Amino acid sequence: MTVLKTSLRSFFAHKWRMLLSGMAVVLSVAFVCGTLVFTATMNNTFDKLFEINASSVVVSPAESDLTDDFTGGMSGTGKPETIPGSLQQELAELPGVEQSIGSILSTSTTAIDQHNESVSPTTGAPTLAANWSAIDERTMTITEGAAPEGADQVMVDADTADKSDLAVGDPLRLLTAFGDFELTISGIAEFETTNPGAALVYLDTPTAQEFLLGGDADLTNIYVDSDGSVTDEALKESVAALVGADTYKLQTADEYIQENSDATGEALAILEYVLLGFAGLALLVGIFLIVNTFSMLVAQRTREIGLLRAIGSSRRQINRSVLIEALLLGVIASLLGFGVGIGLAVGLMALMSALGINMSTDDLLIEPSVPVIGLVLGVLVTLVAAYIPARRAGRISPMAALRDAGMPGDVRAGRIRATLGGVMTVLGLGLLAMTATTDDAVVGAQFLAVGILLSLIGLITVGPALVGLVVRGLSVILLRGFGPIGRLAERNALRNPRRTGATATALMIGLSLVASLSVVGSSMVASASEGIDNSLGADYVVNTSNFSPVMPEVSNAIADIEELEHVTEYRMIETEVTLESGETFEMGAGAVAESFASDVTMDLVDGDLAEAYAPGAVSIGEAEAEEYGLGLGDQVTIAFDGGGETSLTVRAIVATGGAVFSSSWLFNQQELVDNATEVPLPMSLYLGAVEGQEEAARAALDSVIEVYPQIDVRDQAEFKELVEGQVGQLLNMVYGLLALAIIVAVLGVVNTLALSVVERTREIGLMRAIGLSRLQLRRMIRLESVVIALFGALLGLGLGMAWGAAGQQLLALEGMPVLEIPWGTIIGVFIGAAVVGLLAALLPAFRAGRMNVLNAIATD
Repeated sequence: MTVLKTSLRSFFAHKWRMLLSGMAVVLSVAFVCGTLVFTATMNNTFDKLFEINASSVVVSPAESDLTDDFTGGMSGTGKPETIPGSLQQELAELPGVEQSIGSILSTSTTAIDQHNESVSPTTGAPTLAANWSAIDERTMTITEGAAPEGADQVMVDADTADKSDLAVGDPLRLLTAFGDFELTISGIAEFETTNPGAALVYLDTPTAQEFLLGGDADLTNIYVDSDGSVTDEALKESVAALVGADTYKLQTADEYIQENSDATGEALAILEYVLLGFAGLALLVGIFLIVNTFSMLVAQRTREIGLLRAIGSSRRQINRSVLIEALLLGVIASLLGFGVGIGLAVGLMALMSALGINMSTDDLLIEPSVPVIGLVLGVLVTLVAAYIPARRAGRISPMAALRDAGMPGDVRAGRIRATLGGVMTVLGLGLLAMTATTDDAVVGAQFLAVGILLSLIGLITVGPALVGLVVRGLSVILLRGFGPIGRLAERNALRNPRRTGATATALMIGLSLVASLSVVGSSMVASASEGIDNSLGADYVVNTSNFSPVMPEVSNAIADIEELEHVTEYRMIETEVTLESGETFEMGAGAVAESFASDVTMDLVDGDLAEAYAPGAVSIGEAEAEEYGLGLGDQVTIAFDGGGETSLTVRAIVATGGAVFSSSWLFNQQELVDNATEVPLPMSLYLGAVEGQEEAARAALDSVIEVYPQIDVRDQAEFKELVEGQVGQLLNMVYGLLALAIIVAVLGVVNTLALSVVERTREIGLMRAIGLSRLQLRRMIRLESVVIALFGALLGLGLGMAWGAAGQQLLALEGMPVLEIPWGTIIGVFIGAAVVGLLAALLPAFRAGRMNVLNAIATD
């Protein structure tokens, strides 16, 4: 009880000194709890949507999976997989059936408003075109106008109408694989639950069959509702008896809900793991902050602890006292973090609503495990971080009551620790260097993973031993110009290498990841740019902005441009390859015209591309050639997804990474047209202009595609800009997530300086008494902060560049051979670290400057 009282008294006496450590725990726990609540709420919201949509039995095409159910079963042809429409009436006549509802759904559509702008979401979600049916009435209500009737009417969802400023009576074009249709908006429907984030347009059933299925009287799904007299399982057996158990995909309501829920959960799990990974990184950084806090508090209370030991407190009691303080900090910070996490989850829900997926706080789901996880995590991290300072406190002898505060053991990093850290760092860097010596990506990844781990732990361990060397070097460049104030700042940073090292290490971890990702990102962009320069021979490349196929209307219009010498269509198709030995494997392949040899150049191991693109021939990848022993002249049989097959002769082997814009497996498109049951639409067009008419060709292209806002035309320079922009967006997202760890690290710098000011109160008072001005005192603390931040930046940027260079070696195995160090970014981050150090010192420096000189001198 006495230990508990002592711990409570000490905790509340020093509560403000623990504030920043508590904030680190609060932020980290909030990120964890917020992520768990947000993903659980997302899952719960979509589960409700699936439950509402589900019927007793759902009938779908046999080959459909969840992606097909959502996308309308697109096969690349622009037409979804279907089932006979006549089944709807047959199923409706089964005993125990209340009704059967036919559904048609397609994503191979583009909706264009009267301003010639696509109404598709800017998030990359598709435009779903469907027939308005009783299934949709379960989740939507018509709020304006009426449901579509006839071939000239369409209805849109309310979110799309709001974002694109659409109203009843406005014109809307619908571009599908079967034509370009002019329609009028007849109504607007609003979701009663969440929406899937896509733009939805509705037609009546005959019009949907005409526009989306090419006039076939088919359906993509049939929803069969029981009248309650039979169970879903029994009804499924009746349906199977009628249509055949394996003819179509049959699911009960529970199976339908479970499949959708599992798939949504898998997608959200990726997001959850990513967010939790960055939260874990912030917790790791927070550990250094907490270690520093308790180490400094123990050092400041050396005499107090010595007195407790002198009056009979045992080592175990002192140890327990410090851990109880850590427990209190962990509990309070974790509970606050849980509350902040709920707010973060609500904020993420608002963000999703802004992106088009409406989420209501009424659906907020806080599972009982979330506060438990937050509390356990926060308390555990705090106790682990406080364990070493607690052990140091237990070692304080009663004689320490006669000495000034301070722990000699903190003055110099141990030789054993420095040696061990140095060895681990060298081993880690050696493994990173070995990534350049292997041609096996798996082995290289193992070298990289272990090398990163060893070098990180090693540098954390050896960090205090590097303080003297690095800080003195930085001081010569930055601090000596400030005269005695600069020297005082240098000596303060050198006074306790372990503390300085731990503070800088927290910043080092975040900046090392920033540097490594910058190197990898810049190398990817540089490699892609080099690949574009070396490989792309076409003058222009045509794609769609929503990753859908290029519609026949567009292809035909471009083919009619006189200034173009040739138009090469690139089609993608899934195939099953059968070798002469009978061995089979699946492979994604491309179908092209012979002109593709001049549009895209590839690195070859053997053979000739022009021969490979001729009828009856094929190019293959180096990896498959080695794995299956294939060579020039060998025969392979390719079976097409959807039906049909052809036999081809290997005429070229493409080097690994040699195909920048396409699959390595390419063959003449006529083989597809002549032998495949279904011919997919082209995903890209490669265009060659008539020599000397490049500018005229571009002008004609721009004129043709003006009415097709989903079409993008790019030359080499624009392709490079696209790649750079995509990589930049990805890096910005990662940097944003890393910001939490960097914020915690900055809190660590502020915390160290603040506690250091408290620790040096009497010293500051004495310096003020002998003539040090407030301005000089504040400058000294700011310079000390800057040099600590730059020390962490040097270690982090150096380590991060080593990680990035090693990671690039793995990219080189995948065809991205250029290593580029983004010196502008590296220098900018280094300067930014100095600014961070300066800002981190503002509050501690201000507090130090306000100290009363006499009271400071009298401080015990």
